[in-house]
Amino acid sequence: MKSENKRKKEKTLTTHAGRPIADNQNSLTAGPRGPLLAQDFQLFEKLAHFNRERIPERIVHAKGAGGFGTFTVTNDITKYTKAKVFSEIGKKTSIVARFSTVAGEKGSADTVRDVRGFAVKFYTEDGNWDMVGNNTPVFFVRDPFKFMDFIHSQKREPDTNLRSDTMQWDFWSLSPETLHQVTILFSDRGIPYGFTHMNGYSSHTYSFINDKDERFWVKFHFKTMQGIKNFKQAEADEIAGTNPDWATQDLFNRIEEAEFPKWKVHVQIMPEMEAEEYEWNPFDLTKVWPHKDYPLIEVGIMELNKNPSNYFADIEQAAFAPANVVPGISFSPDKMLQARIFAYTDAHRYRLGVNYEILPVNRPKVEVHSYNRDGFMRHDGNYGNTVNYEPNSFGGPKENPEFKEPPLKISGDADRYGQPIVDADFIQPGNLYRLMPSEEQKRLIENIVRSLKKAPIEIQKRMITLFSKADINYGQGVAKGLGL
Repeated sequence: MKSENKRKKEKTLTTHAGRPIADNQNSLTAGPRGPLLAQDFQLFEKLAHFNRERIPERIVHAKGAGGFGTFTVTNDITKYTKAKVFSEIGKKTSIVARFSTVAGEKGSADTVRDVRGFAVKFYTEDGNWDMVGNNTPVFFVRDPFKFMDFIHSQKREPDTNLRSDTMQWDFWSLSPETLHQVTILFSDRGIPYGFTHMNGYSSHTYSFINDKDERFWVKFHFKTMQGIKNFKQAEADEIAGTNPDWATQDLFNRIEEAEFPKWKVHVQIMPEMEAEEYEWNPFDLTKVWPHKDYPLIEVGIMELNKNPSNYFADIEQAAFAPANVVPGISFSPDKMLQARIFAYTDAHRYRLGVNYEILPVNRPKVEVHSYNRDGFMRHDGNYGNTVNYEPNSFGGPKENPEFKEPPLKISGDADRYGQPIVDADFIQPGNLYRLMPSEEQKRLIENIVRSLKKAPIEIQKRMITLFSKADINYGQGVAKGLGL
């Protein structure tokens, strides 16, 4: 793959321990016909390492691609946040980004109808900030208790080991809050034209904190500067059969050919106390904030301009987590976000090991002072002979009250609160349907019918009821397509 002028001077092959290898083609045997000798440690090292080359793939977002780049501030938002990443116009911060499909396994096709992951790690001077989002501004569910069941409905049946339209439509028809995301998924935006022609969203509500300790609620929007572009279903199906890695190849080629993809970053800002009186719950992950109420404010530009030199090291081992925030950026009462703060870091500990954050792609660009010690694959000196407990009398790192956040106002009794179906569960998807041009509405309905017709008729009828509550023409169009 590399050109001749990129070839480096030949180096001597060694074992992992550094011992030079004289013969890498032939096993050590008793005579030319064998058998093998147990002392051939080179062979057994290769076999043992090969058996362990594949780390567990991500449960969701297994198939992905990414690259490195920069984020550049273009507008002053310091009145909302003291985060140093936004401290002055023109400031540049190094980033790594990963885009992915959600439901499929690592070898699945890039052009399937699915939500796309949109994750960015900012290597800031106050540590790493991870913006872990999707290419949609909402999600299917708003309570994390339902997340695992939702993902199971998108995976494989326990008996046939096949993906099932019935499972997903059964779950959706019994969970009306999914209607907004389902409408997006089966619209034209359900199959983006690669990773560079789609937007990215935090989806969750986060908080900004300024130097006066004032809190603002915030949503992040990454608007593609390449323009929104999507595949039609037939086009996507054809590409899936000829080049299942189309989007991965497209992203790599664009960066390699210096056609650096860019996204304009915006925020929506809501003053803290307005959340109490807003017409619906602003922390509900199935809802958007209308731009007429909270207009987009430009923040900066994200550019990808460097490909990974080793996919496994730079992208497969990249570990993004909503828990990674920096001073000036914090969380919200969003129930899904609260669960993801734990779930993502725990998934990384399982997949990559307890020391995943000291891997080069995840390591912050600033010094780290922690009392975490030991564990598998500790390769950074393990803090040597420094004190490993706190409080201590020997000069170990101490907490700094300067970085304390203002109290988060909460109220209410501890309980398992139900998820009442509210008008907004249908108003927002209905508004989205009515915003679509007639031809796009037609394609949306065709895409739904193509999948929903495989489900039992009682599930079809439940979904038609939900579509009709969003918009009567929406429901009637699906019903007609199904022959009901």
